[in-house]
Amino acid sequence: MNHMQTHMPATAAGVALDTVTYAIGQCALGTILVARSPVGVCAILIGFDTITLEQDLADRFPGRVLLEDKAGLRDDVAATARFIETPGAGLDLPLDMRHGTPFQQRVWKVLRTIPCGATTTYTALGRRLGMPDGARAVATACAANAIALGIPCHRVLRADGSLSGYRWGIERKRALLEREAAI
Repeated sequence: MNHMQTHMPATAAGVALDTVTYAIGQCALGTILVARSPVGVCAILIGFDTITLEQDLADRFPGRVLLEDKAGLRDDVAATARFIETPGAGLDLPLDMRHGTPFQQRVWKVLRTIPCGATTTYTALGRRLGMPDGARAVATACAANAIALGIPCHRVLRADGSLSGYRWGIERKRALLEREAAI
């Protein structure tokens, strides 16, 4: 009997609760990594190479078993790539947003209410959260977001309307906003 299995709670599918499965694919913005916990998609990462994305995933989920599952996440990767190409189609995936502080989770929940094609500012988000001086805290919560596109932090701009830092690069942010504005 494998001793490890007796101590690991399992889901109905038999996957341990501390396991994150992931798959990597290509899209118009480069390489994407989509990861799932037993609850839902817990990461959508965008980059240039597989090794960097896998390291980013490992850094975000320390102590978790990371298991590549190309077949199991094929549809999630395809849906994500399709959303980048045609954002009006939406991205209808169950999300697992538990991996953040309570404040980050509040910011992420509000971000999900920004419609495709619309933008807001860090200051406006802060006000909406009851923090009129909270632009910096909101920006930090956006930077901590691991679910690109699913939690649309790319729709948040500086108070002057200019693009600011984006975890996956300003050019990607610009491309996403241009595609959404064309809807």
